[in-house]
Amino acid sequence: MQAYDIIVIGGGHAGCEAASAAARMGCRTLLITMNMPTIGQMSCNPAVGGLAKGQLVKEIDALGGEIGYITDLATLQFRMLNRSKGPAVWSPRAQCDRELYAHSMRIALERLPNLDMKQNMVVDVLTKGGRVSGVVCESGATYECRAVVLCAGTFLNGVIFTGEWSKPAGRVGEEPALKLSEALIIQGFVIDRLKTGTPPRLDGRTIDYSKCTPQPGDERIVLFSHRTESPVPRQLPCHLTYTHPQTHAILQKGMGKSPLYMGRIKGVGPRYCPSIEDKLVRFSDRDRHQIFLEPEGWETAEVYMNGFASSLPEDIQFEALRTVPGLENAEMMRPGYAVEYDYFPPHQIQCTMETRVVEGLYFAGNVNGTTGYEEAAAQGFVAGVNAVLKLRGEEPLVLRRDQAYIGVLIDDVITRTPDEPYRMFTSRAEHRLLLRQDNADLRLMEIGYGLGLIEESIHERLLKKKERLSEAEAYLHTERYSMVDSPELRGETFATLLKRPENNIREVLQMMPADSPFEGALQDDDFLAALELNVKYAGYIARQQARAHQVARMEGRRIPNDMDYSEIRSISAEGREKLMKYKPLTLGQAGRIAGVSPADIAVLIIHLKRRES
Repeated sequence: MQAYDIIVIGGGHAGCEAASAAARMGCRTLLITMNMPTIGQMSCNPAVGGLAKGQLVKEIDALGGEIGYITDLATLQFRMLNRSKGPAVWSPRAQCDRELYAHSMRIALERLPNLDMKQNMVVDVLTKGGRVSGVVCESGATYECRAVVLCAGTFLNGVIFTGEWSKPAGRVGEEPALKLSEALIIQGFVIDRLKTGTPPRLDGRTIDYSKCTPQPGDERIVLFSHRTESPVPRQLPCHLTYTHPQTHAILQKGMGKSPLYMGRIKGVGPRYCPSIEDKLVRFSDRDRHQIFLEPEGWETAEVYMNGFASSLPEDIQFEALRTVPGLENAEMMRPGYAVEYDYFPPHQIQCTMETRVVEGLYFAGNVNGTTGYEEAAAQGFVAGVNAVLKLRGEEPLVLRRDQAYIGVLIDDVITRTPDEPYRMFTSRAEHRLLLRQDNADLRLMEIGYGLGLIEESIHERLLKKKERLSEAEAYLHTERYSMVDSPELRGETFATLLKRPENNIREVLQMMPADSPFEGALQDDDFLAALELNVKYAGYIARQQARAHQVARMEGRRIPNDMDYSEIRSISAEGREKLMKYKPLTLGQAGRIAGVSPADIAVLIIHLKRRES
């Protein structure tokens, strides 16, 4: 029987990050996947990033993960979303070449010396004395290990639906993962069902783009990864079109065969990414909905019909899409479908991603009730790192809510068990001005370096950036404008001038004397952007930091693991029930649990003081 330190189950975005982190941190790691050619597969939209998701990718990269670098290699088009709003919510997004992304991820994994990869299906997790000891595969193969990271995506007892047709599958053309859910139920886990969906794929050669609105990429590509030397030299456009009242009439005709409305699908779907039939019901007053036509690769004609996810019958999908401007003669390569799957309500995991039921077993990705490549990758990375740290006997990686979107994601999931697939948004982060996409390296790269996942050369670059920013900010706050041609500005510091809404950093640099220390800075867009934001929003940033310190005091107040909430009768019945279910580690976590009131927290604080006295 072969033995490993860590076994990762599943080769999706969570599994790739978990396996990479564990192997690069020196553990002998095995990645078991049901289908080797689909490692790193983009099951739905071939895009990475977006609102808050882009921040997650930048954070994973700053910590030493893979997704940002692979995205840069596979980028078809880049856009910075929310440019019209404040910098706290600017979010990078890249349309990717689906095949190139998966190919690049597999190459990255195959080059890791401590990582083995095997094609098989895990059907059971072995334990000894309540701790992981190995896994059993469908083929009968058994592997010993000291930790397991489960990243099964939508494959656990997955079923796909198109109209009245359905089939057991994790995604179209791939078998579901059977038996593992049942094996974990026997060990004491609770499961439930969720649902997601995907739209039709079209033959781009049959689309009349002249009837659509081009959506070009940004002129300047902001790289996701500090490992990337230069962006792709060219980009492909996406296109925008809209549904039509006739489209809606045809879709309504097929509602009687929709598995969503026939009751065949029991799982709840993502509210923020609804199917086209959901849109018709929830937004019945609208006579059109946006459709983005997004290319799937440099070498393929296949186009992703973003905004038209559906599980209606194939003929209804085809008839309806042909009423959309530009798609009158479009051919459908693949119909849309829904997939329903098992997940483990995440009150069963800790903030390290380790389960509360079995020691050494970690859950990451869709199995925790989340949706999205970026959310999965973040959890997979944290799970892989923490599995290694636990085997070493070291302190775990736990990111705070004011430290990273990753911290917000994990804290939300474990304290507010989702009743729908959880998706990250900037609005979920109360400290989002501190968690900008441009400063992920400044916030997190030292942690990645300490884990051994950031190269020395990249770390040295970070230290130089910090030094340059410090010197530049000091200069702006101390040096004053002295030109005689603008007497009303004379005597003002350059920082004061920069804070004026009509000025930007480049204009202020032009006001400086020729011997200023900013020579050559005009060529460094990322440096100038970070400098401008730090100065312009210094007051807001200071206030958010002060609030974060207040919250940190609550987070620092630990709750003993043996706390018996049933004995604290002054806490409300609902509060006791929720506290016993979630078992928060700190007062901060306890206060964020739905159903636990401020009065309950006040009682808990008094009880903790009595225990300590």
